[in-house]
Amino acid sequence: MKGFKLRSPVLFAIIALLVLPFFIGCNAPKNHLATFNGHFEIADYNNSALFAQKRIKNRKTPKGEDLLWTLQLGSVERIRQDYNTSTEYFDKSEDMLKYYDEQSRLGDTVGSAIVNDNIIPYRGEEYDGIMINVYKALNFMAEDKMPLARVEFNRALDRQRRAKEKFNTEINKLKTELEEKNQKSEFTKSNVENPKINSLLTEKYPNLYNFQVYPDFVNPFATYMAAVYFNLAGDYARAADLFKESYGMVGDNSYIAEDLSATERILDKNGKLQNTVWLIFENGLGPVKTEFRLDIPLFIATNQVKYVGLALPKLEYRSSAYPYLIAQANGKSYQTRVLSDMDRVIQTEFSKDFKGILTRAIISATTKAVAQYALHEEGSNSSQLMSLAVAMYSYASTAADVRIWTALPKNFQIARFQKPKDGKFRITRPGAQPFDIDIPSCNNAIVYVKIPTVQAKPIYEIMTF
Repeated sequence: MKGFKLRSPVLFAIIALLVLPFFIGCNAPKNHLATFNGHFEIADYNNSALFAQKRIKNRKTPKGEDLLWTLQLGSVERIRQDYNTSTEYFDKSEDMLKYYDEQSRLGDTVGSAIVNDNIIPYRGEEYDGIMINVYKALNFMAEDKMPLARVEFNRALDRQRRAKEKFNTEINKLKTELEEKNQKSEFTKSNVENPKINSLLTEKYPNLYNFQVYPDFVNPFATYMAAVYFNLAGDYARAADLFKESYGMVGDNSYIAEDLSATERILDKNGKLQNTVWLIFENGLGPVKTEFRLDIPLFIATNQVKYVGLALPKLEYRSSAYPYLIAQANGKSYQTRVLSDMDRVIQTEFSKDFKGILTRAIISATTKAVAQYALHEEGSNSSQLMSLAVAMYSYASTAADVRIWTALPKNFQIARFQKPKDGKFRITRPGAQPFDIDIPSCNNAIVYVKIPTVQAKPIYEIMTF
């Protein structure tokens, strides 16, 4: 085995013959996500949890989709209001993120070149880590564990601060690795730099970069909820700074402006926050990834190469449950307004990742095409058969990585108003039955409502302070 080269077409053909049966008609991560999403979209949280549990291998070091399914399960348990179990799974998710942060990615490009990106473990996204800490903080707030919530909000804010620097470091490492690989193959280099591919991509995926971004890797929901927490904890100076950041990102949300104004008045008068209700609406379903194929004009391509193509991921946006909620309190109506659009949060990061995804896919297609061509050129019967095997393998193994945390919402919305004296108010949804909220005696409260689909029954929690 010593000294063998993966570029050898004969060796490539042997690998293709050995692993071909595992790829024909099968993309397990894609199929598993479809099944989970089917349960989740109809609010069947019991089967959602059971399915996710079966996907987690509970090994000493994470592999495959362990992190993805641990994230999904943490979300489901939070919806079921089993906060302790939810936090346990999010703790495990955070441990996995830390493990992957400490691992080298040097083998990823080699593996994806022979197979596809699905062979790389799901390592998580920056927004995954931020939302882990925010959800853990909310779990602790629901359990009245405010010091622990502070730790998690601080971690979420720190993740946002470090995310850009971390991303740039990883991109530079990947760029160096890809440049080294390109130098070893004239075909790979010419295909990665082929302008026709970008032209085809623009035609097939015109909205890849056509969206309004948030600042790099910053989620307004994380920043705003941290501000609300520090307000409730009496750290008004820090709360005011975070409300300013939130308003700078969102801008047109009058409730954030009210938060900032109220907090600055408290600071001026050395007062205390009282009689405030925040209605948080976790709305709809976040994006999924789907696959689209691109037939590419590789420079190696001749009529002797039987299959050349790319499979790439594409974000597909799902629906909100309702456009808004209306809280009817104190004889007035308060309509929720969007605080954080998770479609935008995820698209911001996805668009930054896409160049690496595309480059790895081109390298993979080129590697397989070169092997087909070289085997065909050898001319022997066995080489012709191997060339056909590589073509079959190339087609079967050309699959996009569509793994994504699908239990996240489409957006987060907020409303803010004075707490009714009797603690009672009503929430209405467009075209649906209203439901009543009764807040126990307290100074301030957060009412957190989650509705993933129109068919789903609203789930709400009341946190009192």
